[in-house]
Amino acid sequence: VQLQASGGGLVQPGGSLRLSCAASGSIFSINYMAWYRQGPGKQRELVAKITGGTYTNYAESVKGRFTISRVSAENTVFLQMNSLKPEDTAVYYCNAVQQWVSYWGQGTQVTVSS
Repeated sequence: VQLQASGGGLVQPGGSLRLSCAASGSIFSINYMAWYRQGPGKQRELVAKITGGTYTNYAESVKGRFTISRVSAENTVFLQMNSLKPEDTAVYYCNAVQQWVSYWGQGTQVTVSS
């Protein structure tokens, strides 16, 4: 399974960005897809997760500001990020778990700064 993430960039505080991640390759039963992030000097952390249905969960720090969604037929997951804060600055990684094997995308940089 290969994951291609896109959509990062530089945005001012309060702004919005939308990340996309497309999965390709030998896909037959993805358990869930997720976004993680790793800020400067920090450990990688879960941002949001979505299963094949409608179940989602979010880190407390992004609840109410970020929305994860998925187009299962296209094996694509999105992360809509609103009201961005400087502390959201990080490299964001797409993750997919299939038959409980974890796959990672290459990461996309999100910088929130004025």
